[in-house]
Amino acid sequence: MAAESKYTEDNIRSLDWKEHIRMRPGMYIGKLGDGSSPDDGIYILIKEVLDNCIDEFVMGAGKTIEISVKDTSVTVRDYGRGIPLGKVVDVVSKMNTGGKYDSKAFKKSVGLNGVGTKAVNALSNYFKVQSIRDNQMTFAEFERGELTHKSDIETSSLRKGTKVTFTPDHEIFLKYKFRSEYIIKMIKNYVYLNTGLTIIYNGEKYFSENGLKDLLEENIADESMLFPIIHLMEDDIEIALTYSKAQYSEEFHSFVNGQHTTQGGTHQNAYREAVVKTIRDYFGKNYDASDVRKSIVTAVSIKVMEPIFESQTKTKLGSTEMGGGLPTVRTFINDFVKRRFDNYLHRNPDVAEKIQKKIVQAEKERKELSGIRKLARDRAKKANLHNKKLRDCRVHLGDMKKDNRLDTTLFITEGDSASGSITKSRNVNTQAVFSLKGKPLNSYGLSKKIVYENEEFNLLQSALNIEDGIENLRYNNIVIATDADVDGMHIRLLLITFFLQFFPELIKEGHLYILETPLFRVRDKKETFYCYSEEERREAIKKIRGKPEITRFKGLGEISPDEFVHFIGNDIRLDPVMLDKEMPIEKLLEFYMGKNTPDRQKFIIQNLKVELDLAEEL
Repeated sequence: MAAESKYTEDNIRSLDWKEHIRMRPGMYIGKLGDGSSPDDGIYILIKEVLDNCIDEFVMGAGKTIEISVKDTSVTVRDYGRGIPLGKVVDVVSKMNTGGKYDSKAFKKSVGLNGVGTKAVNALSNYFKVQSIRDNQMTFAEFERGELTHKSDIETSSLRKGTKVTFTPDHEIFLKYKFRSEYIIKMIKNYVYLNTGLTIIYNGEKYFSENGLKDLLEENIADESMLFPIIHLMEDDIEIALTYSKAQYSEEFHSFVNGQHTTQGGTHQNAYREAVVKTIRDYFGKNYDASDVRKSIVTAVSIKVMEPIFESQTKTKLGSTEMGGGLPTVRTFINDFVKRRFDNYLHRNPDVAEKIQKKIVQAEKERKELSGIRKLARDRAKKANLHNKKLRDCRVHLGDMKKDNRLDTTLFITEGDSASGSITKSRNVNTQAVFSLKGKPLNSYGLSKKIVYENEEFNLLQSALNIEDGIENLRYNNIVIATDADVDGMHIRLLLITFFLQFFPELIKEGHLYILETPLFRVRDKKETFYCYSEEERREAIKKIRGKPEITRFKGLGEISPDEFVHFIGNDIRLDPVMLDKEMPIEKLLEFYMGKNTPDRQKFIIQNLKVELDLAEEL
């Protein structure tokens, strides 16, 4: 019988604020990551500092915010009221301390828990906060949350406001790199939601005059719109709406108090319902909700008194009340959409007619596919029971909490040897593997019907749980893992074509990646270097004093599981697949998988921003 473990006063321990944040960073900033994903922790740190600046702007203090990112150092400067000078240290180092608890000072703040900048402070190896107000200034410096220096209050001629500089701690975030594309997208969302606000990022100015209308224009090209964007707004609510000519699924963007709620919440659910109900009532027909929402591209933003979010990262709204004497979130949104959107349809019957034609077309396609969809679902269930195409992770096998979803990854690979290496090397808690059987079908120009008729696509769609949209996507990161040769590149192209054709929102929302694997191993008896380029190989050879052993990896299957664990663990290198707004998806696909043209290599690199080492061989 096992010895009974002792449980005494000695087992009870109290952590101070910074110890708890550093021990459990996921509670405060979600997943850590390395900067390759837009929801990685280093971007949440920037967001937490920015949120305070935005709250100042909302309260009418400071119309400009300056952001500078150089290597691993971030500086954010606003021109708001400035932190009260006697509380500068407390605000960034004492939990449950902040001005947002006083509703007179911050009426519709992003959050009220007083954690944001404390988390940034605790998770940075250097953190400095400076406040200027009433012609006076003070600053404080910290290392990993520990105060190292506090200045006296001095006279200052600088403009009032707050300046924060920090460097994310390499002990927590290991190897990381800021990607400007993600920071710029975050900044654009802030200016879309706060008309009149200017944000300057590394010298580049961002400003919006038309709010959510500008946001939609950023996400969909003019030639892809079924009709010009409908833009409606009143106090505390704003919506923008159009339909895509080519997109199969719905695309909703939702915001609360200027916060991008990427996981939706009560407001997004209410808005989806309200759009469907208004359109049904207008046409007097009980259209299926999925037909009404198919191909819609829309955004909603509301302002709520003291919002309740379902996590510290504020990606999902839990509030049911608007506050301030207003009705519930659901009633408030429904009343607005019913009144303003319905009026718009009556005044613009040509737009109403285009929407109805789109719905009727969606209804026809759904009915044509209904039989195939049922058969496909049955096949997918049977296949999941009897084959090993999907080797799932414990998050989805019921062994771990579902709130680990942000950390989940699905590797899509080809061939038994490659999938075997990844399967043996992966983190079984959060990493799953989907094995392709040879090259996937070229889906360019094909209809959605092929997704159900093709076994590979049907099973992949089922594994991802995206048949009815990406709201219930099972894996946050979808990683294409293929050999770095011509065949491997071709498989990448075919898979990206599949996602572009049928599920472009996966790419728009930053879920699709290419796995980088080393091309060379350079080693001697003491040291081993894995090199991802010719330049890295040359550098490794210089570091080895004797004669190096150089191995050129031709395929994933050649890398042993003991080695592979490094490439999909803490040292994983991912290239995000990104869309360029200037190139509509239809043209993208035409260049991508249409006839070989001289522009093809240029297109691959510039429009998808995926650096293919062997692109010239295609």
